[in-house]
Amino acid sequence: MAGVQLLPPVLSSKQMVEIYKTLAKVNLQIGIMKSDFSHSIVASPLVSIFSLNESVQSTKIEGSQVTFLEMIEPSQKKGLEELQVLNYKKALDHGVDLIKKGTSFSTRLIQELHKILMMNARDTNCAGGSYRKIQNFIGPDNKIEHAVYIPISAEKIPLYMTNLEYYMNEEIHSSFKKYNGSEGIILDERVDSLIKIAIMHAQFESIHPFLDGNGRLGRILIALMAMSYKLVDYPVFLVSEELEKERARYYALLNGIRGDEPDWFSWIKFFLECCQRMAIKLIEKMRHAEDLAKQGLSECRLETERKVWLYTFSNPYCKVSDFDSTVGSQITVRKALNSLSDKGLLFVDKDVKRNRVYRNYDLMRILQN
Repeated sequence: MAGVQLLPPVLSSKQMVEIYKTLAKVNLQIGIMKSDFSHSIVASPLVSIFSLNESVQSTKIEGSQVTFLEMIEPSQKKGLEELQVLNYKKALDHGVDLIKKGTSFSTRLIQELHKILMMNARDTNCAGGSYRKIQNFIGPDNKIEHAVYIPISAEKIPLYMTNLEYYMNEEIHSSFKKYNGSEGIILDERVDSLIKIAIMHAQFESIHPFLDGNGRLGRILIALMAMSYKLVDYPVFLVSEELEKERARYYALLNGIRGDEPDWFSWIKFFLECCQRMAIKLIEKMRHAEDLAKQGLSECRLETERKVWLYTFSNPYCKVSDFDSTVGSQITVRKALNSLSDKGLLFVDKDVKRNRVYRNYDLMRILQN
């Protein structure tokens, strides 16, 4: 249960050869994914859907039972778990806006995102946006003697976060550990962007600067760093679904980078492999969604129908009231939705007389595969 070391980490030459072999495969898939998104007619609508799914999967890692389908389904009732998902998406969207404006990673940015993440979080005494002032721990219950990991003490958080922030921003800092060249290869601030993201996430989770929300915020930072480093043009570097599938390994390998002999190799390789699987899956979903969109457009005769059809790729379960005047009047939109339903592109329960929900089931099937 020893603490965490300051960055940068170091790997052996043999380990780095293996890492770079894996990295080459991952970068190939990410390049294809980036290209597909840049040429897709449904890229912008789907980004919102993908980020919502990311929000669901990330909160699921920490025990939430909310499903993607429940978040899509129109409902006036939002419980605490649904609120956590919505807060995650709000924090992610806000972070994307800041990154697009050229904002660098800083304590202020991280605390600002955390404040959004913890809004109305009634199940915790965590102060949103404030680093913890007391010792916390990770374990199966609320007894520190049962802890599987005890993070650094509160007074060390500023030093460790400054060390991390300089590393994320690719700047040298006096806190960086120095290595003799014979000890291995230093993964300093100039290392490949994807490796740096892997290191950032593990280090942030190990510092555990907040009383709550560290895991979710750490996964938001993955998506934001990928945009900041120009790996992707859209916030689609969303790896939580792959991490959730191997949750036990994810936590075990995070724990492995802590202590006097941190195993950075196993963690970085695992993270890269998760990124590769994520990219392959997103490419497949994007291409199927693109085909579906084009098929639907070929059946649309009116411009309003085309607009409404493409809108369902950002909101697969929608009502007439969801559309604004730029698409058309409510009467025009209703006609378009009913026409799309008659064509078999959308489903609506015609026995429902008011507030009908129009569902793009074909898209949902693609997204949930």
